[in-house]
Amino acid sequence: MLDFAHLALWMKTQGDLFIPLVLALWIALVDLRSHRIPNYLTLATALTGLSFQLAFHGWGGLGDGLLGMALGFAFLILPYVWGGMGAGDVKALAALGAWLGPGRTLFLFCYMGIAGGLIALGVLWWRGLLWQKLRRGWTMALNLVLCRPFREVAGSGLDPLFQEETPGIPYGVAMALGMAVLLGKGKPW
Repeated sequence: MLDFAHLALWMKTQGDLFIPLVLALWIALVDLRSHRIPNYLTLATALTGLSFQLAFHGWGGLGDGLLGMALGFAFLILPYVWGGMGAGDVKALAALGAWLGPGRTLFLFCYMGIAGGLIALGVLWWRGLLWQKLRRGWTMALNLVLCRPFREVAGSGLDPLFQEETPGIPYGVAMALGMAVLLGKGKPW
């Protein structure tokens, strides 16, 4: 039986996360289909998030939305620069940050990082590359600790790892999973 008192309490505390969850699911669906997140989707998400913040929380809310956008952008800009993430992923987290503000954007980043790591491990396992990549990572870490340069060694069995690029994962899915966890966990602070 549906308890309307609990539903009303949930809507009061979590209702503002429902629309960002729907937008994150939309972003994930588009990312799964095309392996890109279009600008119209991230721009619309950001503008509606800032509009929501201004309409329901005033100028302070707009400031929180802008700060959430900046934080979302800042979290993913270095992985983008290093080639580990697409520009659409950076813009999507920034756009969701407009809805969430800085505190919830931080938690979304953490949740989506965990989800993204698990998805990446699953994809590598599915494609039969997990143990090769773990071996390469271990070798790189060991060389870093021992302060030795990391170079290809002919005949070491590692050569194919450097010639083949690992296919990327649609990170919009990790973002949507992180949003679902954020919605389910309630206010994290």
